[in-house]
Amino acid sequence: MRQLGSMVAALALMTGAAQAKGADNSQAEAQALDIAKRAIAFRTVQGPGNQTPDYANYLKDLLLAGGFAAGDVTVTRVDDTAYLVARYRGTDGAAKPLVVSGHMDVVEAKPADWQRDPFTPIIENGYLFGRGATDMKLDGAEVIATLLQLKRDGYKPRRDIVIAYSGDEETTMKTTQALAAQFPNAELVLNADGGGGSLAEDGHPQFFTLQGAEKTYADFQLEFTNPGGHSSAPRKLNPIYQLSAVLDRIGAYQFPPQANELTKAFFIEAAKQQTGETAAAMRAFAADQSDKAAIATLTANPAYIGQIGTTCVATMLSGGHAMNALPQRATAMINCRIFPGVKVEDVQAKLVNLAADPAMTIRYVDMGTIPNDASPMRPDVMKAVRKALDIGYKGVPIIPGMSAGASDSMWFRSRNVPSYGVSPTFIKDSDSFSHGLNERTPLANIKPSMAYWKSLITDLSK
Repeated sequence: MRQLGSMVAALALMTGAAQAKGADNSQAEAQALDIAKRAIAFRTVQGPGNQTPDYANYLKDLLLAGGFAAGDVTVTRVDDTAYLVARYRGTDGAAKPLVVSGHMDVVEAKPADWQRDPFTPIIENGYLFGRGATDMKLDGAEVIATLLQLKRDGYKPRRDIVIAYSGDEETTMKTTQALAAQFPNAELVLNADGGGGSLAEDGHPQFFTLQGAEKTYADFQLEFTNPGGHSSAPRKLNPIYQLSAVLDRIGAYQFPPQANELTKAFFIEAAKQQTGETAAAMRAFAADQSDKAAIATLTANPAYIGQIGTTCVATMLSGGHAMNALPQRATAMINCRIFPGVKVEDVQAKLVNLAADPAMTIRYVDMGTIPNDASPMRPDVMKAVRKALDIGYKGVPIIPGMSAGASDSMWFRSRNVPSYGVSPTFIKDSDSFSHGLNERTPLANIKPSMAYWKSLITDLSK
């Protein structure tokens, strides 16, 4: 069944790709896949052995060999990582640059947990497997290959095109902040790490989300401590039990459902592409955020729970120091994705209230993230995305959307630079394994994606 599903999805994508017009992109398509495979092989994970600087230098070498001037491509080290800036010079030096952003780092992946080695690119059943296949080394490779193709074609943009690839988007975002500080005057940002297309389970394209806003990222550390002692003499207070009880209470809680103009528009349009209970719930929630049946349906779907309010979930756990000793310490990390307009301190206060245990300490782990306003749905961006999308996916609805996660866009938006998640990758919910095990992306995305990027970048850089 898995093979059949991938074949149907590939057929649907290739049927759309067959509509592509213009010059043959086969060289660029092949190069994009080659770059993506090489990218996955770099273990770009924070900590000892971080190969993000090596990956950045690999991309730099590609760009220099492809015609970029030596002074226009830089790799800057920050702690154990690095960021890449490459400038494709335009003809009008006074025009604000078009920035194409993305990130080179990935979330940790432990080979023992995977069916295939996460840092060995594998092509199987029409998919590219490996850490970063979806988030976001294939998208990043497609952008690089597109600009190299434009260089070969002799394209001369009016405004500069800037590649701005961060190296710690998945962790501290120091490199992202540095990049945003370099380009506070950008005309706009096209973020390859956001938005994207949705495939139905039978493989046909449903809709495309143009990401114009995102939630606020926040981590909280919960901790209980105790003098401990010998495990043969248990005590009433045990940090592991205390923490477990708190986590049960937090896990059972749902923050009040919310909506804004962007998420209402998303559900109204997305409902047209759905059927049955899901479609009804989307329409009902857009009209009434207190509709219990709609909330239950959307909450049960991982694809939509992040769109209806703040979420907090336990992501890491540690406790004890020896198997034959009472624990002296137990800690948990709670990761929250906070709905726009909700204050971080209010979420922290709610976690304390839910814990209902004065012995617990809570600490906000400052990752440098900040709230930011939504970007306006600019007519020029909408028109360019529509044109680019129609090359491979004629008439597929475009829906403005809010990301439930955090991305580099927040740092540009915080400087009043409009930023849009515009990834052309179409994927089924059942194939979405970003940050999880056995990450994979359908290879059939490459052909329409390359035509899309070429059209979008040239239209918005004129």
